Amino acid sequence: MSQAPTTSTNSTSGEISDAHQSWLVQRGLLLESGPQRKLALAGFVNQLGTAAFLATVPLYALRVIHLSIGQVGLGLSIAAVVGLIAGIPVGHLADRRGPRDIFLMTLLIQALSMTSLLLAHSFWAFVLAVAVTDLAGSSGGAARGPMIRRFGGDEVPKFRSYLRSVAMLASTFGAMAAGAVMQIDTDTAYRALILGNGLTFLGSAAVLVKLPRLEPLASPRDEGRWIALKDKPYVAFVVLDGIMWIQSEVLSYALPLWVVLHTEAPRWFVGLAIAVNTVMVVFLQIRTSRGIKGGTIAGQAVRRAGLAFLMGMSVIATASGLPGWAAVTIMMTGVAVHTVGSLWHAAGSLELRFRLAPAHAQGQYSGVFGMGMGLCYVVAPSLLGLLCVTWGTPGWLLMGAVFVVSGVAMPYVIQWAGRSREIADSAE
Repeated sequence: MSQAPTTSTNSTSGEISDAHQSWLVQRGLLLESGPQRKLALAGFVNQLGTAAFLATVPLYALRVIHLSIGQVGLGLSIAAVVGLIAGIPVGHLADRRGPRDIFLMTLLIQALSMTSLLLAHSFWAFVLAVAVTDLAGSSGGAARGPMIRRFGGDEVPKFRSYLRSVAMLASTFGAMAAGAVMQIDTDTAYRALILGNGLTFLGSAAVLVKLPRLEPLASPRDEGRWIALKDKPYVAFVVLDGIMWIQSEVLSYALPLWVVLHTEAPRWFVGLAIAVNTVMVVFLQIRTSRGIKGGTIAGQAVRRAGLAFLMGMSVIATASGLPGWAAVTIMMTGVAVHTVGSLWHAAGSLELRFRLAPAHAQGQYSGVFGMGMGLCYVVAPSLLGLLCVTWGTPGWLLMGAVFVVSGVAMPYVIQWAGRSREIADSAE
């Protein structure tokens, strides 16, 4: 077992700092380059506010704006659909103009639209504010993709896994802030959180402005404009991967309803399950991503993930009708297995996302990838509600089987894609 470096009394403070920094980099706890650290810090600040906002926006709309539950759901659905349309064109713009400046612009727009929510007093004002926020958010994701690819260098899977761990950690702190606001439950508290989220966009921009500007990469002259949408193998990958990403909603959406409506387990188990999932992702995602380089290996990781999802969901499904303590034990095992699957899937998915896209069009391809994930989050609540909650045990097994089929199909899509591009399993 490696140990943290020790230093003698005659070592300088600079040497101590360098030694500890080197040890942290080796352990995967610190990124090696300055741009990578800045991008990770900006992502942490951004996700911190976003997570808190997403957890409280329905209550803000209900308590402060005085909308009905139906209006809140409709408004958020409209915003989610609107957010899907901007990723591809903005990603193309990032490829042609440089991703950093476009990303900064989307953050500033989100800061303004989020702050405008404080002035919303009607349904359409609410819809406009959240729709512009979602539109800029999806645009920012498309612009961020090329930055991850180019600042990640030869270690894109490791870098992206680090970013996912950071995002999960930020989401945990954001959820805690949201919980405190919901406990206070006053207009002032909700407004303070909205304002705080607006400030996180500015804070993220303040970090990113220190990054070096990335110049656009040259593209072939005879290449069409919307190449990502015409790339059938990549679109097939996005469809399959979007189905696989439904797994991210299993523990946050389906499990809480399953625990409350179909098992004898105590309700506090939901918080414990999410905490275990978060800790596993934060500490194991980087390690899981090591060695997953190239299309074949990434496809195998996604295939393993599908099998793990079926196993984990099958175990969770058996908790119905068991005594409370037995249900907790069974479901915790299922949660752990499901989380292992999510680690494999994330590592494989994020490798393929960049591996299958040409370097000069990462923004446009990131927009297509983001649309697939966006559609997943639109579909997931209804699908999981029908299968896992309404149908019960057979539905859990059917959803798990869908993951298996998608995972098994992924290597064939990768082979199809490999006929027209280089996806060899070697470091680049």
